[in-house]
Amino acid sequence: MVLLLAASFTFAQEKAVKEAKKAASAVTPDFAKAEELINGAMTNPETKDQAETWNVAGFIQKRRSEKEMENAYLRKPYDTLQVYKSALNMCKYYFKCDELAQIPNEKGKIKNKYRKPNSAAILAERGNLINGGIQFFNEDKNKEALEYFATYVDIANHPMFADNEIVRGDTLMPQIAYYASLAAMKMEDYASVLKYAPVAKDDKEVGKYAMEFVSTALKAEGDTVQWIASLQEGVQKYPDYPFFFGNLIDYYSNSKKFDEAMAFADQMIAKDPNNAFNQYVKGYLYHNMEDYDNALTYYKKTIEIDPNYAEAYSNIGLIYCLKAQDFSSKATSDMNDPKYNEDMATLKSFYEQAKPYYEKARELKPDQKDLWMNGLYRVYYNLQMGPEYEEIEKMMGM
Repeated sequence: MVLLLAASFTFAQEKAVKEAKKAASAVTPDFAKAEELINGAMTNPETKDQAETWNVAGFIQKRRSEKEMENAYLRKPYDTLQVYKSALNMCKYYFKCDELAQIPNEKGKIKNKYRKPNSAAILAERGNLINGGIQFFNEDKNKEALEYFATYVDIANHPMFADNEIVRGDTLMPQIAYYASLAAMKMEDYASVLKYAPVAKDDKEVGKYAMEFVSTALKAEGDTVQWIASLQEGVQKYPDYPFFFGNLIDYYSNSKKFDEAMAFADQMIAKDPNNAFNQYVKGYLYHNMEDYDNALTYYKKTIEIDPNYAEAYSNIGLIYCLKAQDFSSKATSDMNDPKYNEDMATLKSFYEQAKPYYEKARELKPDQKDLWMNGLYRVYYNLQMGPEYEEIEKMMGM
């Protein structure tokens, strides 16, 4: 009797799955009935582990989307949001169906009749995952946006699409992965950031931002070793993006780990000695260590390689001003001292050396006043260059 009851329960649930499919397949589908039946089957112990249950669940969502798009084609009212939701749910259900269908039978064989039609259905709906993600992202509903964007990216790594050339060659993937990681960043969901941001790190438009997200997530999670590695990778991959360089130098300087910093700079130079940025990095490290002579050496190597490297010119000017400052603290201030004239000449020579470098920085980047304005103010003042000094003074609003 117990066996008969169990069999009847199983039969009832399997019948519910068939009825759900029938309700969704009708010319005028009853989606409310179909979803009520399939939701029960997806949680019932007798049917929740059957691939067919999840296949029907996905089919219902596919049909819902089709009916909405049919209404759109016929210029009838249609629910765009439902199309997006159906696309998302269909993917989830077909993924589960495929997982269960891949379990070997009692003879150890896999007979997955669902993969081909279901993978085609998912490919047809991928665009609606993007559209749904965009809608929720624009509404600042980041949890929902992440779910849509993440599902789009997850398709590429799903066994259903292992050999699919369309998915393999998808040029949109890095952009969608970036938006998935951006939505995750807004929620401080660092696990999702670390899952999706790396997919976008090679993208020309957003790669540097994706790598910044990775670094930020690693730091937030307290993984210092990987954080530093991500900054080093970012410096080499995107040398013009200041986030990586700035954070890396701050770390080395604050930690007084100049040996590690120099080893990294030497690796960069060995890898590409004709790269101006690599020389600049080493100069900047010496600068931070207050080893001004070595800093000048590498900054000057920088501008030999790249005569338009404004930041290097600015820092050379700054170092000569710092040398002047150091010398001034030791120089005699007694006008009657025989060394006074000699010391004043030496002091003046530092500002004279600084002058052309600051002026070159100004010529190269006139709008980036932080590179040259304060420096030229000091130089012109100390060299008693009246008209030039007055121009800078006005510029500074003094």
